[in-house]
Amino acid sequence: MQRDGKYIYCIIESDYDINLGPIGIGGRGDLVSSIGIEGLCMVVSDHPLSRFDVNPENMMAHQKVIEVVMKEFRSVLPIRFGIIAATPDEIRNLLNRRYSEFMELLRQFENKVEMNVRGTWNNMAVIYNEIDKEYAELHEIRAQIELLPDSEQRNAKIAEAGNLVSNALTEKKSAEAGNVLDTFRRSVFDFKQNNTNRDAMFMNTAFLVNSGREVEFDNMMTDLGTKYEGRCNFIYATPLPIFNFIDLKIFPEKWEL
Repeated sequence: MQRDGKYIYCIIESDYDINLGPIGIGGRGDLVSSIGIEGLCMVVSDHPLSRFDVNPENMMAHQKVIEVVMKEFRSVLPIRFGIIAATPDEIRNLLNRRYSEFMELLRQFENKVEMNVRGTWNNMAVIYNEIDKEYAELHEIRAQIELLPDSEQRNAKIAEAGNLVSNALTEKKSAEAGNVLDTFRRSVFDFKQNNTNRDAMFMNTAFLVNSGREVEFDNMMTDLGTKYEGRCNFIYATPLPIFNFIDLKIFPEKWEL
């Protein structure tokens, strides 16, 4: 018979036990509840200790539970995906040892949520044409390529041109993202630039903001859409858990040390 542990979603401050219903990770319909001491709680659900599936469904379920908690509590510290404690006592012991640390973080991030903005260029041919005009070195390299009879030398020059374009594209992404960031600087507490996963994406930025400012950000995104119409497309999501601004390291194997 498999043994269940307690899967952990986030940390909250609450003087009462919560019950969010059968929305736990794993698809078994486990109840999401809380375990805590002196007003400091972890939001948890039952989960087998011997098996854990890393898949998009579970990752989405993890975040979905945290987002449900965010609707009820003003300060929520998200825990990274995939942490399971063996027993409720392990959770209580951890909360006791790190009580001051967690409570301080809850105060620091009270009423804070994350907003993510992704910006992409609509037409990469336009972007590459701009790079071509901005970098005279490209024209020089192309001229050299046409004059080189040796295929090895020609391939080396082609690779050199490719590296130049790649570096120019990185610089162009940074410059474009910087211009967009100016729209948000007065309205956010912090921001973090994340990796862009394709050539057309020039920004993937997380912002730390006050909760309840969705209308303000809707207006800012509308203004951006108008300003960059035809050139860029923007997608944004808010409110999100503050994963980009807090990294709580919890290692179950060390809880009893």
